Amino acid sequence: MTSTVELPLWLFVLILLFAIVTAASHLLFPSVRWFFRRRMERAVAQLNERLQRPIEPFKLAQRHDMIQRLIYQPDVTRAVSEYAREKGIPDAVAFEEARRYAREIVPSFSATMYFGIAIRLTRFFSRALYHVRVGFADEAAINALPKDATVVFVMNHRSNMDYVLVTYLAARRSALTYAVGEWARVWPLSRLIRAMGAYFIRRRSQSDLYRRVLAAYVRLATEAGVTQAMFPEGRLSLDGAPQEPKRGLLKYITDAFDGFEEQGHDVVFVPVALNYDRVLEDRILLEAKARGGKGFRARISVILGFFMKQILLRFVGRYRKFGTAGVRFGHPLSLTEFVAGQARQENEDLAEPLSLELMERINAVVPVLSVPLVAAILQDAEAPLTLDEVKMVYDGHMARLGDASEGAQDAGDEDATETGLRILVGRRMIAQEGDRYFREENQDDELAFYANSVRHLLN
Repeated sequence: MTSTVELPLWLFVLILLFAIVTAASHLLFPSVRWFFRRRMERAVAQLNERLQRPIEPFKLAQRHDMIQRLIYQPDVTRAVSEYAREKGIPDAVAFEEARRYAREIVPSFSATMYFGIAIRLTRFFSRALYHVRVGFADEAAINALPKDATVVFVMNHRSNMDYVLVTYLAARRSALTYAVGEWARVWPLSRLIRAMGAYFIRRRSQSDLYRRVLAAYVRLATEAGVTQAMFPEGRLSLDGAPQEPKRGLLKYITDAFDGFEEQGHDVVFVPVALNYDRVLEDRILLEAKARGGKGFRARISVILGFFMKQILLRFVGRYRKFGTAGVRFGHPLSLTEFVAGQARQENEDLAEPLSLELMERINAVVPVLSVPLVAAILQDAEAPLTLDEVKMVYDGHMARLGDASEGAQDAGDEDATETGLRILVGRRMIAQEGDRYFREENQDDELAFYANSVRHLLN
């Protein structure tokens, strides 16, 4: 026991390093994690005091624990067995496949990242780019939403700016959980998005196992009362018009309705309609439409060039906001009341009538802004119009639309009609000759893109 052992220096250093790492992992790291965990819990408790809907413990669970809980759900384990039999592979291999899907889906929410960084950034970008106008179809009903119900904001999808704008506007209510597509699964963007509580989905996955894992996660989050935000249309509108809804995530919620009903748990959908005087990626969307909707071609150099130009304009004092970004909240819809009002048949898919009802409520409250309305007026005009003629038609539409025009009366000190004309002339979608305005050649699709966002309200 007292004999001397000689070791090469490199081996001694290696052993010492292993000893340090082992000691740290057993003694130091748990203490550090506990310290930061306690600080995080205190910060969340303070946040919850000022939020209308507190952050749910489900969102704060350790990501590893959440993954384990997800893959051991009874319906997931059954799906694993079925997948193994179908593919002729061992259950252990199928189980690892399910675990990989769970790691891909489950977020790692950080209250510090969300409220300390993301909210400040969304507020800055929203206010820097647009005059933000907010309206309500029934504000009292939204403020009176049951505290024990799961709230799901369902929105039309006009721009990637939707994520930024709604996150900013919902900051006082709760932390939103989004479902984001494959476009966001690039490092380091994926780490940031996951830290904000978003979860990734494969929109075109044909794997039944993947869909069962995703369905289980959505069910667990909804059961736990996590406030969510969804886009029933599934993707950005390529022509600016409202799209047919896709059942998607709504089906996962309706399929689990019987379980919610037994627990006395309700899900309340809040329709949110968004519209913009300028959609940042409008040209990209129209190019995708021309190719039959096959992907977006957005070069990073073009995007960086766009933002550098805006910074330069701001630096020289010539920067102007892109008009108005309008948001209107529609009448909430209780899933319990909706199901009670349906003449349910055995094995009926509730997601289909629900998605149609939600899109109808969203489309009914789309904000009518100056650029879309002026675009529709000039698109319908058979001859060039003067400013006074445009204003006369504009005012007639606004008077007829009533509350739908809420929040869209002006953009700063400038008259709303003049704002719409100025932006469209600046974008070269319309031309001005003397005191008359008319459609620019070869810009019909661009003009229609904006007019289509309100066309269903004008007809």
